[in-house]
Amino acid sequence: MLQTAVHKDSPTLGIGFYTVPEAARLLKIRPLNIRRWLGGYSYTQGEKTIDMPPLWTPQLPSYDHHIELGFRDLIELRVIKSFLDAGLSILTVRNCLEYARECASDDRPFSTRRFRTDGRTIFLESLRRTGEDEVLDLKSHQYAIKKVIDRTFKDLDISRDIVTRWRPFEGKQSIVIDPKRAFGQPIANSYGVPTIVLADAMKAEGSVEHVSRLYDVSPSAVRDAVKFEQSLAA
Repeated sequence: MLQTAVHKDSPTLGIGFYTVPEAARLLKIRPLNIRRWLGGYSYTQGEKTIDMPPLWTPQLPSYDHHIELGFRDLIELRVIKSFLDAGLSILTVRNCLEYARECASDDRPFSTRRFRTDGRTIFLESLRRTGEDEVLDLKSHQYAIKKVIDRTFKDLDISRDIVTRWRPFEGKQSIVIDPKRAFGQPIANSYGVPTIVLADAMKAEGSVEHVSRLYDVSPSAVRDAVKFEQSLAA
């Protein structure tokens, strides 16, 4: 269950707020992976210990040694997961991220308009710069990269050159994740009610019509909220 337990004085207004488990649930990523990518980690190669720094510093400061994320962190992770699902390695993605920062002049380049329009070119150039183009099948990777970018940005809204909203339920407008509303929790767009609240109410009441009247939302909004929450659990 998504909970927004914001600690006192947390600077989350307009940024969004997600704990690692919450982000993992929304993105269907293992919490351990998020902690490793944003907290850094070490591994042993032969007799050497190699330290891998965080991919970037989260928008929010850690609290009680726990990583806390903002909305743009969430979108960056979503793009990274899409690339990994397409068969790219985390090292390849890391190299692209570093080069994309230069191109977009932004520490979170995957959630920018620049990456939406030039992402494939940026990715391929990063492969050339690191020499990976010599060992990877560029033709297949060009296709995979374009497919990932097109699919990822299809349900994202961009304003002032950065991603500002995610429509996570089949790209429909009925459910949105907006950092300026409800701390970035998924909500029924026209009503502002968190989807988890509507879904939990349905479990308790067992009637779409009753929940609709109880929260003053449309029956279709209740149904979409329930389906969305069920999709996260699948």
